[in-house]
Amino acid sequence: MATSTYLSNPVVLIGATSASTTDITDQVSACTVNYIVEALEDTAFGSTARTNTAGLQSNSATLTLYASFAASESYALLSVLVGTKCYIKVTPAAGANTATNPGFELTNTYLSALPVMNANLGELATYDIELMGGAYTVDVT
Repeated sequence: MATSTYLSNPVVLIGATSASTTDITDQVSACTVNYIVEALEDTAFGSTARTNTAGLQSNSATLTLYASFAASESYALLSVLVGTKCYIKVTPAAGANTATNPGFELTNTYLSALPVMNANLGELATYDIELMGGAYTVDVT
């Protein structure tokens, strides 16, 4: 049984490095950070069941952003990161990182594509980006 309730209102920082991030929280409507460790089969002769061991991390983050072409908005910030390794940090809520408000970080994650137009008549324009790979860490300091 759940003992607490979490209402989603994360803080999203992105940049070329952790020292050069920009807060894009006001431009993001959805975010998923995946911590994935690939499974490598290590089943040996004589085993009666398949077994696995940890391989490389294969992490990712997906963001849904509002399309904006103004200075310091989503297109201007992300277009310079396409084709590069970058940094993203997502924290469940505003405030200091703690055990109850950890910052989930991907360092050297790769942004391969930026959809520049995704429009429907009468709707706010949004697009999804995926950051692939990178080292996953959790900041609780």
